[in-house]
Amino acid sequence: MNTIAYCRVSTLNQRESETITIQTGALQKYAQDNGYNLIQIFKDDGVSGSKELQNRPGLAAMFNFLERRQNIDAVLIFKLDRLARDLYVQEFIIRELQKLKVQLISIKEPDITNTGDPMRKAFRQFMGIMAELERAFIALRLTEGRYKKARSGGFAGGQVSLGYKTTRKQLKVNLNEAEAVQLIFSLHGQGKSLHEITRILTLHNIPTKRGGQWHPSTVRKILNNQLYAGIYNYNGIKSQKKELQLI
Repeated sequence: MNTIAYCRVSTLNQRESETITIQTGALQKYAQDNGYNLIQIFKDDGVSGSKELQNRPGLAAMFNFLERRQNIDAVLIFKLDRLARDLYVQEFIIRELQKLKVQLISIKEPDITNTGDPMRKAFRQFMGIMAELERAFIALRLTEGRYKKARSGGFAGGQVSLGYKTTRKQLKVNLNEAEAVQLIFSLHGQGKSLHEITRILTLHNIPTKRGGQWHPSTVRKILNNQLYAGIYNYNGIKSQKKELQLI
């Protein structure tokens, strides 16, 4: 039987014991033990199981492969929640495989991927709900961890503003960018408009945080950012950080 395989590890729990390497090894051994011809393994490393097909490059590549090749009999997965944690995404992917007449085999749960048995389908949906709840619980714990860090005055994550960098998960001043921030506030203090400041920054080839173009909205966002005054704000939790003050 010709097979391909799919592996996934999410970013939500980086301590997952079911790493890509472990999944790959187990799938290869399963194929060998059962006499399957394992043609290719598709991977999504660090991708949430709740994301739709178009946002998961490994899964998208697998379906493109299946549509081109007519000789694939089955897709091997380590566990059903590696296919997707979200129940609706999970069932959508299973239905798409059915349309292609490709069998799904979960090597750790061989009984629940029999799509023709209504009892097994119900059990599979139940397992999907459990995986979805587990994902929500992991996200809840991570969110609480970030709030706890913010309450203690630490950097809780998120987008790093112009003039700063992260070092060992701590927010620090980026001296290479700090001058640009101070120039913006200086020009604003001189009465320059947002459009005028944008034009000056562009004229002097001063880079943005991510290398794009300057826009008045970008300048406004910087001028309204309390962090430059030494006030760190994470979702309403504020702390004084004088070491980060730039103005």
